[in-house]
Amino acid sequence: MTTKPAAAAARATVYGYPRQGQSRELKKAIEGYWKGRITADALHATAAELRRTNWQQLGEAGIHEVPTGDFSYYDHVLDTTIMVGAIPARHREAVDADPLDGYFAMARGTQDVAPLEMTKWFDTNYHYLVPELGPDTVFAADATKQVAELKEALTLGLTARPVLVGPVTYLLLAKPAPGTPADFEPLTLLDRLLPVYAEVLADLRAAGAEWVQVDEPALVQDRTPAELNAATRAYRDLGALTDRPKLLVASYFDRLGEALPVLAKAPVEGLALDFTEAAAANLDDLAAVGGLPGKRLVAGVVNGRNIWVNDLAKSLSVLGTLLGLADRVDVSASCSLLHVPLDATAERDIEPQILRWLAFAQQKTREVVTLARGLAQGTGTITAELAANRADLASRAGSPITHDPAVRSRATSVTDADTRRSQPYAERTAAQRAHLRLPLLPTTTIGSFPQTGELRTARADLGAGRIDTAGYEERIKTEIQEVIAFQEKTGLDVLVHGEPERNDMVQYFAEQLTGYLATQHGWVQSYGTRYVRPPILAGDISRPEPMTVRWTTYAQSLTDRPVKGMLTGPVTMLAWSFVRDDQPLADTARQVALALRDEVNDLEANGTSVIQVDEPALRETLPLRAADRAEYLAWATEAFRLTTSGVRPDTQIHTHMCYAEFGDIVQAIDDLDADVISLEAARSHMQVARELAAHNYPREAGPGVYDIHSPRVPSPEEVADLLRTALQAIPAERLWVNPDCGLKTRGWPETRASLEHLVTAARTARGELSSS
Repeated sequence: MTTKPAAAAARATVYGYPRQGQSRELKKAIEGYWKGRITADALHATAAELRRTNWQQLGEAGIHEVPTGDFSYYDHVLDTTIMVGAIPARHREAVDADPLDGYFAMARGTQDVAPLEMTKWFDTNYHYLVPELGPDTVFAADATKQVAELKEALTLGLTARPVLVGPVTYLLLAKPAPGTPADFEPLTLLDRLLPVYAEVLADLRAAGAEWVQVDEPALVQDRTPAELNAATRAYRDLGALTDRPKLLVASYFDRLGEALPVLAKAPVEGLALDFTEAAAANLDDLAAVGGLPGKRLVAGVVNGRNIWVNDLAKSLSVLGTLLGLADRVDVSASCSLLHVPLDATAERDIEPQILRWLAFAQQKTREVVTLARGLAQGTGTITAELAANRADLASRAGSPITHDPAVRSRATSVTDADTRRSQPYAERTAAQRAHLRLPLLPTTTIGSFPQTGELRTARADLGAGRIDTAGYEERIKTEIQEVIAFQEKTGLDVLVHGEPERNDMVQYFAEQLTGYLATQHGWVQSYGTRYVRPPILAGDISRPEPMTVRWTTYAQSLTDRPVKGMLTGPVTMLAWSFVRDDQPLADTARQVALALRDEVNDLEANGTSVIQVDEPALRETLPLRAADRAEYLAWATEAFRLTTSGVRPDTQIHTHMCYAEFGDIVQAIDDLDADVISLEAARSHMQVARELAAHNYPREAGPGVYDIHSPRVPSPEEVADLLRTALQAIPAERLWVNPDCGLKTRGWPETRASLEHLVTAARTARGELSSS
């Protein structure tokens, strides 16, 4: 295919960029500030240097218009809350006293003040801090951050475009503030919020912004007529402003659907749309509304969420079609590159040919620039790039890594009986209670315990060759011994081994399964200073040998109380990896489930009576459009049952979920057929317990009574209050007492105190129940 030059020269841009730096310098600086090791000025200096480095890398790569304002110390939605002055009353004093410390108090809480709730950013692995709004919320503009970062970029001689979370998305992501009626709709505050955005836009124009990107990803979800009307009003009013920059309204993650005509008709100068596979319908939909005459279109044709090289020829074909639908077509990634690692060339342990299949943020930037050049100047100017790209795509398609006949044969042989327990829950639970002999309101934790400095040192020493495997394993044994002893002393009923041998709940298993690739530097922000290295699911999956049996059985040998086996479920193994895009997700999920099924069966055979298969990603992977959800939930719940259904009736299967709202998937949670589910609930004040009750959820559940995402230690009374709330929704004979999530990121002092308070609260509740 030969493409002629575009009539108007296409330009290259991106919506956002990774924040952390090549060696996670931002994480280290922020945590150093929290610990008092560096000053606020030093933190600000590090952040400024990272921003400067990012913009210069983008500019040198050929990006014509760099984003500003997407950089954040913790979360861009929290930054928006500061920008519009929607600071909760409980945080106002801290913010007024010290804006930086107050900002972090909103994110993490303090011993005296709870933080904002945290949940998933649409269907990604990133978490945002949920705005709390009520009828009395007063907005006030503060564009200090946005203006300062724009000026920094302009000083470097770059063309810069500030990025804002749009007003409609901001309100749709918010929740009613504490004490506000549950049926309050934050979107009713739109008319109060728009003047604040108008003021911010005026400030940015005065600072030199020609364009401002206003992100409205919430509009790719199913929206009511009232919500679409709100979007119409928002961009009618903002578009009518005289003192503003040009507006580029951006959407991503899915097709715009019914919101596309709204934005196409809005008096704004440009739209940014996703044209990758997940949003391919945007192309036909855009043609159906008559295109964008007189407007700029930014086409997201490079997938900003995966790490596979782009099919340049396919993207050029899409771009060529788009040329007839807008006055100006620019090229971008489909969303912010925040969701991928920084640089694939830093990976030294991946075989060079396989490395050519991968594109991280820097490589995606170059793909965007290449496509823009091909569109603007004709494909004859990128002949070499197209040839190399074809070779890389062919190499991957023909690799034996991607096709294992034995794995595929086993997956196609699965029957419905393989995905069902041998007895119904009512019979299983009787057998489990007789076998385990647990008290009323049994206490447990989610799995991981704090990873100590000694443990991290030992892991680093093993990697550097300073100690051998035997020395490292002795350290692991010592950690397990200490964790088991602490849990017994504290009085927990079902114990865990603490997972000292594990680096990450997905990576640990990926490194032991065929078909996965592990990175050394592929860090991606999960929330705040929490970064993960998602493994790469590159080929067909199998389990060569047991992965967890040794350490679980060792822990069980130290105690008479039951020790849970701990696994990560198949959906989360997909969701928290960079998954292959060359076959349906359902096929990949079945392969992973069969590998995990082998592990579950081996744990049981070696004496483990309680096995937890975590699926925190079940909700976050839910498609954004309701019409796509039934198919997803069918294969996702089947994969979980395939993993867990091969055990005896008296073996108790647990699962765990966190980081998301669960009210709209309670039926799917039921369909998992787990015996016990634990869920994040402390920050939302037991909302999920009420949702389970409304569904008449018939199994045992442990809504979290202690928020592990904050360093604060809850008092016994605070935990007891949450437990009483849970008891109003879930009968005592089916209620477990546990934290929200694993304890890996917490320190030992706060962990000890918090779990002691948890056990005290459970004992108090047992006493209250026995005397009532």
